[in-house]
Amino acid sequence: MADSNWPSEQLIVAAQSGDVAAIAALVSHSHPNVQRFAHSLCATREDAEDAAQEALIILFRKIGMLRATGALASWMFRIVRNECLRRAKTIIRPQPPVANLVMESAENEALRRIEVDRVAAAIASLPPDQRQVMVMRDVQGLSGRTVADALGLSAAAMKSRLHRARAEVQHTLRAATDETLGGTNVRNES
Repeated sequence: MADSNWPSEQLIVAAQSGDVAAIAALVSHSHPNVQRFAHSLCATREDAEDAAQEALIILFRKIGMLRATGALASWMFRIVRNECLRRAKTIIRPQPPVANLVMESAENEALRRIEVDRVAAAIASLPPDQRQVMVMRDVQGLSGRTVADALGLSAAAMKSRLHRARAEVQHTLRAATDETLGGTNVRNES
């Protein structure tokens, strides 16, 4: 189902052949859709603006790499999604305000970084559909309805993916902890 708000296939073909005016028109025509999608995925308005801008720059630079002209929308959405996910990683590692900066011991800082890396690795190991839902819902803080709508899912399907993602992250973190402790997670059996 082609969206009439997206540029025509003829314009895309002209842009792919290097026509500068066609590339400019393609970027201009794609902007509202890209912006709308970025606002539905990114946690903040500023991140959405930056992600949309970055996606349009990639469109401008790499339109020649698009294989199927009918795939422009999905290609752009994938670029925006990846950019929003990249920006969400900074949310996982928040920087403390300078006024409240307390000198931590090197050991505490190292432990905090290890924990952040463990959680990020556990999320990264999820299947893409579960990872996407978890990042949008738990990292970016989007509402369940917004996540479901952005991904074209029913609320129940979104909740199911989110539940599976959370359970898998917990399992991964527990398994890593048990492995780190050398399997000392022994049950008291009588």
